[in-house]
Amino acid sequence: MIVFRYLSRQLLQAMAAVTLVLLVVALTGRFIQYLGQAVAGELATDALFLLIIFRLPDFLLVIVPLAFFLSILLVYGRMYAENEMVVLIASGFSERKLVRMSLGFAALVMLLVGSLSLVLAPWGVRKTEELLQAQKNLTEVDLIVAGQFQSFGGGARVTHAERVSTSDAGERQLQGVFVATGADAAPRILIAERARPVVEPDGSRFMQLSNVAQYDGIPGAADYTVSRSQTQSIRLPDARERELILEEETLSTLALVGSADLARIAELQWRIATLLLVPILTLIAVPLSRVGPRQGRYSRLVPA
Repeated sequence: MIVFRYLSRQLLQAMAAVTLVLLVVALTGRFIQYLGQAVAGELATDALFLLIIFRLPDFLLVIVPLAFFLSILLVYGRMYAENEMVVLIASGFSERKLVRMSLGFAALVMLLVGSLSLVLAPWGVRKTEELLQAQKNLTEVDLIVAGQFQSFGGGARVTHAERVSTSDAGERQLQGVFVATGADAAPRILIAERARPVVEPDGSRFMQLSNVAQYDGIPGAADYTVSRSQTQSIRLPDARERELILEEETLSTLALVGSADLARIAELQWRIATLLLVPILTLIAVPLSRVGPRQGRYSRLVPA
């Protein structure tokens, strides 16, 4: 029992360190991707943190088995390199017993991987898809980042706001607004003191500008005009009906059990396979971790 606690503690520490490093690398890459979408006006900035949280179980599902495999190589490799394992074997601790103890710790890892594979990862993928669909129905006012020129309407309109605030009623408002249109028509520039979203009873959506200065045409041309108005509205795309998400990756495990659909059967088998991957990796890693005293603890990482 003392040896098992010692091995478990060493494996847990190494596994936590490897998981943390791999998770930071994976999340950093995904965060940069989402941040680029937010700057481009495709995502609201307040959705970035939620997207990362929802994707976390899916990342851990891949990282945890890999981290466990590497932790066995690192810990047992160190013990072989520093002759700790030689002392244990000389004291009657067989390699078969080492495998059994490793499988005992692997059973705990299987519980974690099982909760990720069967419950948390499908939930996270579904929440991610729902959030991304909801982002598609946000207006320019919701997506604007202060100080950034952002393109909307397939490049037909460029909008900029000096400041972004929230009213007491929770409504997002823009100050110091610049709007440029004219990709397929005469150039038009609108400069407004404020802007806010407006939704009509029929569902039509507008961005209402206040204290507007409007510039039409090209400066210096004969048809160039300047006008002012108290309010002006810009029509925004109508909200689309939210699609029902039925991808196999988003369905709960209970919804997959008993299904005759081949895609759902394959998804269920994949979730079970990730669970069984842990003991298989254990049986591979234990003999692979055996190194000579002069080889070093990291000598098995490359062939692994």
